[in-house]
Amino acid sequence: MLKKFNLHSQQKRILALILLVSFIFCVLLIRLGVVQLINGKWLQSKAADQWTRDLPLKAERGKIYDITGSSLAVSYTTYNVYTRAREIDHPEETATFLSSTLGLNYTSVYNKVTNRNASEYLIKMQVEEEIAKEIIDKNLPGVYLSQNTKRYYPYGDLLTQILGFTTIDNVGQAGIELYYNDILKGTDGKSLVQADITGEELENTLSYYIPSIPGYDITLTVDAKIQLIVEQALNKVMVEQQAKSATAIVMKANTGEIVAMSTKPSFDLNDVPRDDPSTLLENVKNKAVVDVYEPGSTFKILTMAATLEESKANENSRFYCGGSTTVDGQRIKCWRSIGHGSQTLSEGLANSCNCVFVDLALRLGLDTFYNYFSSFGLGQKTGIEISGESSGIIMNKSTAKRVDLARMGFGQAIAVTPLQLITAVCAAVNGGTLYKPYLIDKIVSPDGVTVEESAVTPVRQVVSKQTSATLNAMLEGVVSKTGKYTFVPGYEIGGKTGTSQKYENGTIARGKYVSSFIGTYPASNPEYVLLLMVDEPGTGAYYGSVVASPYAKEIFSGMFEYLNIKPDDPALASAEVATVTMPDLINKTLTEAVTTLVSLGLSYEIDGEGLTITNQLPPAGTKVKVTDTVVICAE
Repeated sequence: MLKKFNLHSQQKRILALILLVSFIFCVLLIRLGVVQLINGKWLQSKAADQWTRDLPLKAERGKIYDITGSSLAVSYTTYNVYTRAREIDHPEETATFLSSTLGLNYTSVYNKVTNRNASEYLIKMQVEEEIAKEIIDKNLPGVYLSQNTKRYYPYGDLLTQILGFTTIDNVGQAGIELYYNDILKGTDGKSLVQADITGEELENTLSYYIPSIPGYDITLTVDAKIQLIVEQALNKVMVEQQAKSATAIVMKANTGEIVAMSTKPSFDLNDVPRDDPSTLLENVKNKAVVDVYEPGSTFKILTMAATLEESKANENSRFYCGGSTTVDGQRIKCWRSIGHGSQTLSEGLANSCNCVFVDLALRLGLDTFYNYFSSFGLGQKTGIEISGESSGIIMNKSTAKRVDLARMGFGQAIAVTPLQLITAVCAAVNGGTLYKPYLIDKIVSPDGVTVEESAVTPVRQVVSKQTSATLNAMLEGVVSKTGKYTFVPGYEIGGKTGTSQKYENGTIARGKYVSSFIGTYPASNPEYVLLLMVDEPGTGAYYGSVVASPYAKEIFSGMFEYLNIKPDDPALASAEVATVTMPDLINKTLTEAVTTLVSLGLSYEIDGEGLTITNQLPPAGTKVKVTDTVVICAE
């Protein structure tokens, strides 16, 4: 009986064991199914991450050229430095060498070369080739380099606001670099290789290779040589006039092409001041496109164009200026406190008489004048290929009063960007057509195919050819016939100066002015228009004729020489300009001073409304050309 019992118990134990094994097998089978069917792809990916490695292949950023083919922005090869802590035998030596060679903090580098939490750490990006060669020659275990690219601007601080700059990762941050970043950046490639447990690539294990695609190249309408002429003149403005900033634009009158555009101060694009964000943001801002200002007397060109087109007056219509006029009970002063007396319309423009242009604005009326604002593109963005363009400020017509209209006639109570103003003036002098301004000449793909080529874009006809021709003759008279603003002897130049006060917190900022000049060449049928604006000159002088005009002359002279433009009147060009000695006018009466200057053949501007001379520019004893304009301050 005992043996029978034991046999039965043994059978039960075997049965239980079989059942247990069967259960475990079923569990494992189910688990295997879960792993294979549900988690299989995730596990495969996890395993692949451990034995494969993606290597990025950086795309070469597209180049930027000027209209002549000169390189303005290019990219060149640099290197990124990495370390793999598991392979480093002597971390102190490695950290010391890398920190000193790369100019980095020792502790920061040491922490990376000893940290095994990741397969590798980036030590520094965009290392120059010479330094990279030092690292390669040292042949330190665990130190690796990979190729990268770095942006380089051959002209340094030329075209700062137009070109903009990129981040260390080659992402556009301003200017053309930002506006066209998506087509300049190209497409990065990559390759997949097998790696060992430390993350190091194994030889001959390339799994796939996707080549990078370079970015598209861009050619600008800008001529770097003319841009250089402009920027050299602006640099002189900043020093000699102690200005807060200075801006200039050169535009082709019959197409809207930007030939040059600059604002000073600027900075070297190869040495971006990233440690001073406020200065960086201010100096990279393209004030020609972003900032607005009251244009002052340069706006009279547009008022005159509208007047002629609407036949509200002709060149010989007569006006009277007694030094001021009253509109809606408010006194509006002319810049010349003693007045200009009786004068023709042409003389009113040459004299820049505010009273004349108050009269013209009132003759045009609110509705007509606002229609011309719109036709000339004021209060609207031009569509230039730069981010952040302003649309200007024009008060709502429904709230504008008669006195506001009067002030708009001579460039107050309205704010424009420099680009808006020069675009509108081009329309007034080129035969009457408003053109869309543009900076891009063409865009070319990596395989050399032109994918986009800019075309001249007429927007609308604003005034007639006859109006434009009459206006051009009047503007030439402002420069040459009155003798005030003669520029380059022998060349037909038209133009208009401007001076406007600045406002702060809604009130006039005492002693703060914007001085400007707009010039056209050739005056009879302009091909080029130049706008030069000086913000807050600090020498005491602020009239556009004194602060802006001389530098516009330098720009025109430089352009004529570079473009090999011969004088319109060779005899006049070769004639010597007589000089006189500036007399001492301090404490003389206004009448005595004016009489003295007229007897010397000098043109003059009067600053102030007094009757006694308290200051003069230039000072007594200075040699002055008879074609120059002097300033006397009367209090």
